[in-house]
Amino acid sequence: MASCIITGGAGFIGSHLTEALLDKGHNVLVIDNLSTGRLQNIQSFQSNPKFNFLEADINDQEKIIPHLSSVDYLFHLAALADIVPSIVNPLAYYRSNVNGTISILELIRKNCPNIKKIVYTASSSCYGIPDKYPTPETAEIRTEYPYALTKHLGEQIAIHWAKVYKLPINSLRLFNVYGPRSRTSGTYGAVFGVFLAQKLANKPYTVVGNGKQTRDFTYVADVASAFISAAESTVTGETFNVGSGNTYSINRLVDLLGGEITYIPKRPGEPDCTFADTTKIQKMLEWKPKVSFEEGVKRMLQNIDYWKEAPVWTPESINEATKDWFAYLGTSPVLG
Repeated sequence: MASCIITGGAGFIGSHLTEALLDKGHNVLVIDNLSTGRLQNIQSFQSNPKFNFLEADINDQEKIIPHLSSVDYLFHLAALADIVPSIVNPLAYYRSNVNGTISILELIRKNCPNIKKIVYTASSSCYGIPDKYPTPETAEIRTEYPYALTKHLGEQIAIHWAKVYKLPINSLRLFNVYGPRSRTSGTYGAVFGVFLAQKLANKPYTVVGNGKQTRDFTYVADVASAFISAAESTVTGETFNVGSGNTYSINRLVDLLGGEITYIPKRPGEPDCTFADTTKIQKMLEWKPKVSFEEGVKRMLQNIDYWKEAPVWTPESINEATKDWFAYLGTSPVLG
């Protein structure tokens, strides 16, 4: 039995990691400021005596310090996500994703001398539009917008702290994670949340471009197991891609969900394909995904009521929500 802290544990991925660690019999403290995380995501854990929750920002060191005794593992997932808000308010993203990472690493460095492992959550967005598919960890870094930049800076800081201060840290670059409890906030973002809300409302799916673009959709339970593998391994100071080992078109997703389509303009800075080379993580951590795309989509549909209160996006509202994306990264969209 170990003592674990998960920053951002009330969020989508964090809540699944919390569940997986509790299932293994570990003690889990979730630290979350609930800016995007939801209490609903961790409600079912409240009765578990091994679970605790602290509502706090990761930059609030005084509030966190009293909870750092006997920590074995830290999983750092707390961050601001989404592309458009990062373009509009880059300073907030820097404070959260860069300063917040330094803050939590310094807390651990100064207060947890016996920490066994820290796992940082990085993003495959650091690759931008890569030259090679599947994309290895050695690919050129091409951050296209502030979210991608700040997440990569956080990773660089984590690996630097591992080198300079000898903290046992691994970083996971996540590819297109999906599954139950993915965010339902008012921010236009990940395709699954958009499509499921549209399905509930009997509205057509807003497909970007021609729908032939592909994504390395990776089921959240597999991602949670990757975090645990990265923590339990003796390997340290490494960066790993976390992907499904395959890539699927948006049109294939629509086929599985069932429904009508309306097409909207392609966005600048978005790759036509994301596809992780997972050779390194399979070899060094002996991790492999288990949930097929078809099974994962089936599980999403079984939990579709989670998106009942999510906004239903239309071509017009998406056009308005993404206007800054086009303004800063490319030409303005033209609706047909």
